[in-house]
Amino acid sequence: MLTVTLLGWWLFAHIGLAAPDLFAALLVAIVFAVAGIGPARPSRPVVMLSQGMLAVTIGLSVQRETLTTLGSHWPAVVTVAIATVVLSVLAGLMLSLHRHVDAVTGILGMVAGGATGLVAVAGDLGADERTVVVAQYLRVALVVLTMPLVVTYAFAIDASSDGDPAISSAARSPWWVGLLFLAGAIVIGTGLATLIRLPIPATLGPLILTAAIELAGGVHQVQVPIEVMPIAFIVIGWQAGLSFTRSSIAALRRIFVRTLTLMVTVIATCAGLGALLSLWTGVGALQGYLATTPGGLAAVLAVASASGSDVTFVAASQVIRLVLMLISAPLIVALTARYLRRRARRIGERIRKAPRRSGRSLLTDTRTHLACP
Repeated sequence: MLTVTLLGWWLFAHIGLAAPDLFAALLVAIVFAVAGIGPARPSRPVVMLSQGMLAVTIGLSVQRETLTTLGSHWPAVVTVAIATVVLSVLAGLMLSLHRHVDAVTGILGMVAGGATGLVAVAGDLGADERTVVVAQYLRVALVVLTMPLVVTYAFAIDASSDGDPAISSAARSPWWVGLLFLAGAIVIGTGLATLIRLPIPATLGPLILTAAIELAGGVHQVQVPIEVMPIAFIVIGWQAGLSFTRSSIAALRRIFVRTLTLMVTVIATCAGLGALLSLWTGVGALQGYLATTPGGLAAVLAVASASGSDVTFVAASQVIRLVLMLISAPLIVALTARYLRRRARRIGERIRKAPRRSGRSLLTDTRTHLACP
């Protein structure tokens, strides 16, 4: 699989595709998984290490000027994030119109962000865990597959070269200094994030820690060697792609068309929100698109850095969306479940109060109650 991935990387880089290593790894992993010849998904420590590599690299590129600018644009960023939450809930309710999907499972499956965290709590919230898992990783795969294509052909960005100079100029510090800093930031950042129960600790922990050190002026001469970035991109692509085994696809077979249609609609609508964010704040259209992409935080940051985008603005906007999703989704699901239980209880009480009515009339009333809120 590594050999085919490297060949795909070379091919996609040759045609100028954004993040060709990430795109090749995802596509090859999906093909291998569906064909039943793919290996097991990368181990959790390897995935966390790759996420940490990317997070530290992005953190070192954080700029004080961009954070200041984001401060004046926070109403727009938060408004767009709230709109994404509403869009996710509506898509989830539309998915639940299918007779094999309940409202709780539909909402959790369609929430645009925090796949790992939502999958972890799906069972506790009463959802069908398998459907939520497959739907969430279908969203991530669609985002990672379409993002390099959109960046390359819709925005005409050639991101197959060195990317952001702030990231790629490793000559400013010896390579071993960068590696030592990388290891320390990953271990400490991930450990602290896990301790305080931060979502996606392997990404957000090192990212926040490194950004704080960079803004404090402590590591201006330190850069992570650029050779580690393709490793991170390939592992992240494999992680998403290898989720699509035959059994996982079979579990979603009955609702696949509706789920795919709704996912594509959500992704396209979020792109529209990105255009709105660009007009509202004055940032570039590419930054607006990447800032509102519904999920795949590690992949979004990878493409942002490879395309030379303002990674600080993109990362801050994505983190706001992610945190808002992880806070609001369980609350919305809990309220929805409570409403459905109360509604079912009212219908049951009405049925019990009419014991002498004919079976046909009773059936008619039951259907009427179920159809009306």
